[in-house]
Amino acid sequence: MLLRMSTLLLKTLREEPTDAEVPSHRLLLRAGFIRRAAPGGYTWLPLGKLVLDRVTEVVRSEMAAIGGQEVSFPALLPRDPYEVSNRWTEYGDDLFTLQDRRGADYLLAPTHEEMFTLLVQDMTSSYRDFPVLLFQVQTKFRDEARPRAGLLRGREFLMKDAYSFGLTDESLAEAYAAVRGAYQQIFARLGLSHTIVAAMSGAMGGSASEEFLAASDVGEDTFAGCTACDYAANTEAVVTPAPAAAPIPAGVPVVHDTPETPTITALVDLANARALDGRTDWIAADTLKNVVVTVHHPGRDAELLVIGVPGDREVDLKRLDAALSPATATLFDDFAARPDLVRGYIGPQGLKVRYLADPRVSPGTSWLTGANEPGRHATGVVAGRDFTPDGTVEAAEVRAGDPCPSCADGTLTMRRGIEIGHIFQLGRRYTDAFKVDVLGVDGKPVRPTMGSYGIGLSRAVAAIAEQHHDDRGLLWPDQVAPADVHVVAAGKDGQVAAALKVAGQLAAAGLRVLVDDRPQLSAGVKFTDAELIGVRRTVVIGRRLAEGYAEYRDRRTGERTDVPISDITGVITSSLG
Repeated sequence: MLLRMSTLLLKTLREEPTDAEVPSHRLLLRAGFIRRAAPGGYTWLPLGKLVLDRVTEVVRSEMAAIGGQEVSFPALLPRDPYEVSNRWTEYGDDLFTLQDRRGADYLLAPTHEEMFTLLVQDMTSSYRDFPVLLFQVQTKFRDEARPRAGLLRGREFLMKDAYSFGLTDESLAEAYAAVRGAYQQIFARLGLSHTIVAAMSGAMGGSASEEFLAASDVGEDTFAGCTACDYAANTEAVVTPAPAAAPIPAGVPVVHDTPETPTITALVDLANARALDGRTDWIAADTLKNVVVTVHHPGRDAELLVIGVPGDREVDLKRLDAALSPATATLFDDFAARPDLVRGYIGPQGLKVRYLADPRVSPGTSWLTGANEPGRHATGVVAGRDFTPDGTVEAAEVRAGDPCPSCADGTLTMRRGIEIGHIFQLGRRYTDAFKVDVLGVDGKPVRPTMGSYGIGLSRAVAAIAEQHHDDRGLLWPDQVAPADVHVVAAGKDGQVAAALKVAGQLAAAGLRVLVDDRPQLSAGVKFTDAELIGVRRTVVIGRRLAEGYAEYRDRRTGERTDVPISDITGVITSSLG
């Protein structure tokens, strides 16, 4: 491959794009890899398409290595299969829907579980047809309310999604392990430092699921890791260790006048100043905060819900949404319409709405909390005696220093990452929905079990850019770079001709070559563009051309060496291993 920049559709930017929020977005725009086409949608320019295709090639090869067979479904799909699975409703506002000229309902697919299931139902009939591992590379669509960060959160994106079908839970575990190993190999080849964390299944359904998170300060996912064991989990999947059961004490709550204490801080200060219950050591963790939310259920009416968490914690709406999925929650603020819910003074005792509590609010625990009257709180409000939650919920924020849910010695640390892959043990949710049965070994019907495995390909490009750049530009790993070598003609006339000759020799040796043969630009501009574009190896045809030498630059190490032009091909090929 030989690309001449004099004819390449390329425009680099000197100024920072005003709408770019993260390094990958900024640099991919500046280096001429992508161009904004619509909110949440991007055009892949020639250099960017080369990188995207190389990422896709790595993924395809590793999926094929474990027996994956590639298919391709339409992105425009009929409503009926998604009605059967109930996801036409469950996806809610994230789903792009439309009608054809006859009034039939369609959607732009966010995922394809339904279509893979129907394909297997159509193409298989007995145990002899299993196991099956299918995958596709396809554009997906989600109506993000606030698309941002370039390729990291868009409305249209490229994915590799794969699905395994087997007849036993053991076959699902084997397929899951095989794909998990393939993903580790894929991300190693792509140069992505990542962590595998326990995750929630969300709208996909199923039991076990894990995310592959690329370490990045701009990642939207926060995950916890243990200081003493290998535990790692997305914060939405962190399980709170509940305290040991305590005996239920006798007695009743004591109500106190606590005017002007709608906040936990004000309440704790007053409790200590007045020595409520004879104590002056009250802290926020002794209080029970009760937060009212509106739960929005797909396809049915919203409901009010009160969430109880220790007063030193905030309610994490992402964790709450994960726990309530496919429903979502928003903070309730129309207290005038519900006089029974006294803002700032709500307690769990006597509530007339559903109440879910943090696991720390276990039977026998005693709290300082609202008395459900303006300006009044109660001490000695005991779980299991004065109130009984309708259930527990993982909704409180997770913090560094929290105890590890997996071991007795460790505490949690918090990091951020970009989700680049997600794998699920779906089980039989979709084969049950479509009543997929095949003939088993014993001649009786058997229902297949499924696994689902996704990689965001366009997102992976952005994640690589986040992890591989410096203050001068991008720095692509060899496996995905748009070229193996970037040849730069530092001057005009003879140097341009010599650069094209060297580039031709490199291309003839099987290398992918980008050559800057633009005669109208200065050497400084060309060097700046080379660093911005981020190919690791640069060959400069310049000041020592007459002596038969070129300068070889390593973008990663900064090393510069004069090399005989006759040796350039050997130097580049040996550096590629």
